[in-house]
Amino acid sequence: MAPHDSVLELIGRTPMVKARRLDAGVCELYLKLENANPGGSIKDRIGLWMIEAAEARGDIRPGATLVEGTAGNTGLGLALVAQQKGYKLILVIPDKMSREKIFNLKAMGAEVVLTRSDVGHDHPEFYQNLAAKIAADTPGAYFINQFGNPDNPAAHEASTGPEIVEQMASVGGFDAIVFGCGSTGTMTGLSRSLARLAPEVELVLADPVGSVLAQYVNEGVLSDKSGSYMVEGIGGDHLFSIADFSRVKKAYAIPDAESFHTARELLAKEGVLGGSSTGTLLAAALKYCREQTVPKKVVVLVPDTGNKYLSKMYNDYWMLDNGFLERPQYGDLRDLILRPYSQRDTVVVAPTDQLTIAYQRMKLYDVSQLPVMEGEQLAGIIDESDVLLHVYGDEARFRDPVSVAMVSKLEKLDVKSPIEALLPVFDRGQVAIVMDGERFLGLITRIDLLNYLRRRVS
Repeated sequence: MAPHDSVLELIGRTPMVKARRLDAGVCELYLKLENANPGGSIKDRIGLWMIEAAEARGDIRPGATLVEGTAGNTGLGLALVAQQKGYKLILVIPDKMSREKIFNLKAMGAEVVLTRSDVGHDHPEFYQNLAAKIAADTPGAYFINQFGNPDNPAAHEASTGPEIVEQMASVGGFDAIVFGCGSTGTMTGLSRSLARLAPEVELVLADPVGSVLAQYVNEGVLSDKSGSYMVEGIGGDHLFSIADFSRVKKAYAIPDAESFHTARELLAKEGVLGGSSTGTLLAAALKYCREQTVPKKVVVLVPDTGNKYLSKMYNDYWMLDNGFLERPQYGDLRDLILRPYSQRDTVVVAPTDQLTIAYQRMKLYDVSQLPVMEGEQLAGIIDESDVLLHVYGDEARFRDPVSVAMVSKLEKLDVKSPIEALLPVFDRGQVAIVMDGERFLGLITRIDLLNYLRRRVS
C-alpha cells in the first residue's frame, strides 16, 4: 500500500467481513466495518463530503467557523476534516454522550457545547436548535446542518452504496442490508444508490425502543410520543427533511439491553469492537436472519467503534448500575453493594501503603474513599478529606503511610439492617460499611442507593 498524503484519504473503502460465530440462522451475515474509518465511524464520510461540497460552492472560506449539532460521531468526522483543513469547529452535543467522544472531540481541537438530552426537537436547548442559534449569532459562521443538508445522503449515494455493491459482488451479491437512522442520511443515500445498482435488495431499519421511526416504517404512523433510550447516535422523535423512507418496508425496535448485550457478543464471538448503535443494528440483523426460511446474504453496518463506549456498555459496573446485567439477589444490603469485597471488586489499600498510592487509586477508579484492609480484616477507611487534611501544608506527607491518616473508629452496619439504616449514615457524610459478623462485605454510597432505587422503578 502506497503512502497517503493525508489522513482524509483513508476515509471510505472500509472492509467487509463475514460473521462466522454469530447465529444467523439459514443466512450469511456480512459486517461492513465503518469503524475502520480514521475517525472511527461512518460519519467520517459525511464530514468530508459536506465540507468539501460547501467549499466547492464557495459557502466556506479559509479560516471559517463551522457549527454543528451532533450526537457525537458526525462531530468527530467534522473535527477530523476541520483540523486538517484549518477551520474552527463548534459542536453542540447532548449531555448523554459518552465521555470518550467528548474527550476525543476536545483533543482534536473542537469547541464542545453541552446541552440537554431530555428535551424535544421544538425546545430551544435541543442540540440542533442551539447549534443553529450559535451559528446565526457567530459572524461568518457556516451551519453544517447534517439533518437538512442534502450533501449528507449524497455522500452515501456516491460512496457507501457503490462500495457495498462492489464488495458483495465477489460473493454473488446480497439480499438485504440493515442500517440505523440518526440524521437519516445513511438510509436515504443507500436507498437511492441501491435503487439504481441493486434494486432487489431489501432495506431493513434498526431502531431503538423509544424512537418513533420503527413504528413509522411498519405501520405508517408517525407517533408524537417518543421515549428515552441510552443507545447513542440513532433514533428520533420526528422526520428530517432529507429522510426518504419510501423503499424501507421492514423495521425492528430493539431495547437498550439487547443492543448492549449484542454489541458485547459481537466482540466476544467475532472480535469486532462496535459501538452502542452497532448492537442495535446487529440485533435487528440477527432477528431478520433468523426469520428467514431460505438462505440470504445480509449486510449489516458497524457504524462506529466501541472504544468510545468503554466507560459505558463495555464497563460491567455501568451495566450493573443501569440494570443491564443480572446480579444475585439476597434480600439484604448486599443487593446495594456495587463492588463486593468477596469478588475482589472492591478497590482497597493497606495500612502500610503510602498516601500517594491511596490518592492514585481514588483517581484511577473514580472513587472518593477506600477501605483499608490488613489481611482480610477491615482496619479503617480513608477518603479524600483525610488525605487532604494530612498533606495540606506539607506535600511531602504524601509519602506517609495510610495508617496515619485513616479513620479507624468505624461505624458498621450489619448486612441484615434495613435500607432505612443507610440514611443516618449518609446524613453524617459517611459511607456505609457493611459487615456479616466480622467479615467485611463492601461499601454502600449515596449513588449506590440511588441506583438501587432507580432499578426498582425500572
